[in-house]
Amino acid sequence: MSRKTTIDLGCDMGEGFGNWQLGATDDAKLMTMISSAHIAAGFHAGDPNLIDQSVRLATANNVAIGAHPGFRDLQGFGRRRIVQSTEEMVNDIIYQVGALREFVGLHAGTLQHVKPHGALYMELAANEAASIGFVKMMRRVAPDAFIYCMGASETYRIAKMLGQPVVREFYADREYDTTGKIVFTRKPDDYNPKSVAERVVHACLEGKVKPVDGPEIEVGFESICVHSDTPGSVDLLVAIREALTANGVAIAAPGKAGARSAA
Repeated sequence: MSRKTTIDLGCDMGEGFGNWQLGATDDAKLMTMISSAHIAAGFHAGDPNLIDQSVRLATANNVAIGAHPGFRDLQGFGRRRIVQSTEEMVNDIIYQVGALREFVGLHAGTLQHVKPHGALYMELAANEAASIGFVKMMRRVAPDAFIYCMGASETYRIAKMLGQPVVREFYADREYDTTGKIVFTRKPDDYNPKSVAERVVHACLEGKVKPVDGPEIEVGFESICVHSDTPGSVDLLVAIREALTANGVAIAAPGKAGARSAA
């Protein structure tokens, strides 16, 4: 696997609702350090005012914008699986993508991608029928938008098969198992910024990651994800950016031609 010279750096953003905010996040600071923002679209977090604010922040910082739809689960922050038919699931995604895309258009931006959130992301990763429904929907309503997903997923396989642009993610603040899937958690751990940065650089340069239950495995990806609600997310991004810079890896959104400096 070849050494990466450019990588996308993404973060899940806008994760509040009304007067409620998840954790001690600082979206204004985080937005200055990333190339792609995954903005909560209303079902697991986000409301019209917060979506508007998040889109404004992204456009002001020249950050590519993606819709981040989730299960209709405000109380559980979209990290609880909801049993739905494929049609219901896809319609919920369309509804959220439409809401986010209208705000993007209002601020003269472009929807770069769609990235399902939490339990919905994991459900699509494992569910062939749901992934087919999701990707077919994207082929009709957003054929040029990337789908962000795990490489080890039905979502990625179906997107490649049906010709939808797709970006694989590497999770800086999640663990992996030996199948290449992330270990899903409802509550993020505390992470050491230096260790996380070293793990990210190793993945970029060597294409490998150490899973929780075995020896190193190969991992393919085009984007690095840090969750805004992970404790110390700002410190994690600072450390990752510094480490990427030191190793000659530039930061750029996959849909943009020019690389954003990692400095």
